[in-house]
Amino acid sequence: MHIDVYGQGGDIPVVLIHGWAMHGGIMTPLAEGLVRIPRVKVHVVDLPGHGYSRDGDDGFDIADCVDRLTRLVPPGAIWIGWSLGGLVALRAALTASAHVAGLGMICASPSFVSRGGWAHGVAMSVFEQFGADLATDYQSTIERFLALEAHGDDNAQACLRELRAHVFDRGQPSASVLEMGLYALEHSDYTEQLSHLTCPNIWIPGARDRLVPWQAMEWAADAARGRYHRIDGAAHAPFITHLAELMVQLKILVREVHGE
Repeated sequence: MHIDVYGQGGDIPVVLIHGWAMHGGIMTPLAEGLVRIPRVKVHVVDLPGHGYSRDGDDGFDIADCVDRLTRLVPPGAIWIGWSLGGLVALRAALTASAHVAGLGMICASPSFVSRGGWAHGVAMSVFEQFGADLATDYQSTIERFLALEAHGDDNAQACLRELRAHVFDRGQPSASVLEMGLYALEHSDYTEQLSHLTCPNIWIPGARDRLVPWQAMEWAADAARGRYHRIDGAAHAPFITHLAELMVQLKILVREVHGE
């Protein structure tokens, strides 16, 4: 797994994990903001099959990602995940708590899909359709997903331009890897485990997000005894369009973990 490191002298480790079909480079503005916090050292991950981690043939599996990352990044780190990356960070906090000192969830739900009594997700058919479309028209499917991520944001056009400009900077993930990521989004459900979280945690949605309803994250923050901050003008990529407001909340998380 490829990991970029920012802030070589820092002794407060932060792990930053990107979303579906993306790569760590897309989150460079957030990484550069985090490393300006005194003592912080940021480890920006390319998930298996994505970005510069595309050389392996292991596919994509959340449990495997957690197992590998806990061996690659320092213990006691603050794990921050965006979208699909949030599921990786959340699973790490639940199953490898000794390695996770704090948890930041950016536009990431404990269950992305509506199921049973959980109404704060999107229909399973949405992800199934993305999977079916990947096999027939890869480029158009990615383009439609990017448009959905930006839709509704105060700065939607600028956000979409940024996503389009950089989504394939590190190459294209294979359709099979993306299908595995969709499967993880479809079938992961941590709603009943949130009360087991022991570290400081914050849940930051965009109020205009079409992929992750803010109500899901408000509920999750309450269940996890964490903090909640909604960015009212944002859609699914606030680290592009509302970086300053996002950074305020993440600085608070660092202080909560390290008491400074």
